[in-house]
Amino acid sequence: MSSNTPMEDAIRAKIMAALNPQTLEIYNDSHLHAHHKAMQGSTSRETHFRLVITSDAFQSKMQPARHRMVYALLRDEMAQENGIHALQLRTLTPDEEARQKKKKEADAAATAAKQVGTDEA
Repeated sequence: MSSNTPMEDAIRAKIMAALNPQTLEIYNDSHLHAHHKAMQGSTSRETHFRLVITSDAFQSKMQPARHRMVYALLRDEMAQENGIHALQLRTLTPDEEARQKKKKEADAAATAAKQVGTDEA
């Protein structure tokens, strides 16, 4: 049985094997770009992806180097006809992900506290 998402499957397999991520989120945003001029005539439903990757492999690397690592892994998928046309990346180390989660929780708590104060006034 063949997959309905061969490009997404290839992305997942290559990233899992090479980067051993703690988090891997793959979003297929191709439907949002199907009307673009560059996509006219394309029959692929897997051309635009947004990835969130958390991996120790990104430790001590700046964002451009992290992105180059991912681009190198997906070079073939980006080069083939009807392959990946656009790739949006969010690359984090586990520590960065933990800090962002903590900040988001603190911001949510502050917003909730502010709302309670407004309701009481």
